[in-house]
Amino acid sequence: MTIKAVVFDVGECLVDETREYGTWADWLGVPRHTFVAQFGAVIAQGGDYRETFQVFRPGFDLYEEREKRAASGQPEHFGEEDLYADVRPAFAQLRADGLWLAIAGNQTVRAGGILRELFTADVDLIGTSDDWGASKPDPEFFRRVAEAAPVASSEILYVGDRLDNDVLPAGQAGMQTALIRRGPWGWIQQHDPATARATFRIDSLGELSELIAKFNAGAS
Repeated sequence: MTIKAVVFDVGECLVDETREYGTWADWLGVPRHTFVAQFGAVIAQGGDYRETFQVFRPGFDLYEEREKRAASGQPEHFGEEDLYADVRPAFAQLRADGLWLAIAGNQTVRAGGILRELFTADVDLIGTSDDWGASKPDPEFFRRVAEAAPVASSEILYVGDRLDNDVLPAGQAGMQTALIRRGPWGWIQQHDPATARATFRIDSLGELSELIAKFNAGAS
C-alpha cells in the first residue's frame, strides 16, 4: 500500500482565513477580537462553527448572508495573498514526486471559481461541496473524492486541519490522512486522543514529500 494521490482541504490547510473571519465580524458589527474569541469557544466546546453567528445575531442564515454580502459588493473572497507560504512550494515538490494532486473542501460555487483561478495549473482536480451536493463529514463527499481519484482509496492521502471534518471521516472512507496544526481547529483539537488516528501529523505542508516517500518506502 503506497500513497499515490494527495487531496487537500481548503480553509486553514491552503487558505489562511484570518482576513475572512475579520470581514464577517465587520459585517455583523462585532469587534473582531470578540468574534474570534467566541469562534474559538464554540470549537473548543465541540460545536458547529456556525453557532458563532447565532450568538451575535439569532436566526442568522449563513447562506442568505453570503448572498447579501455579494449583492452589496462585499462577497467572501480570498486570493494569492491569503495562501499559506508553504502551499506553492509543497505543490511543486509533490508534483515533481509524481503524485496526483487535488483540492476538495466544503466551499461555495463562488469559492470554487476562485480556487480554479488560483490552482488549475497546479492540481489535477478541484471539487467543492456545492459542486457535488455533499458536504464533509458526509461519507458521500469522500466517496466523490475516491471516485475522482485514479487510484484506490487506500492510496489517497487527505490533508486537513480538522479531526471531525477531515481526518476521521476520510479515514473511515479508507484513506490515509494528514492533520495539519494551524487555524482554530488545528490548534484547539491538537491534544485530542483521536489525532493518533491520523497517518501523519504535520505543522507544514512542506513536510509531506519526505513523509510520503518514507511511508511508500516502508510499504514496498
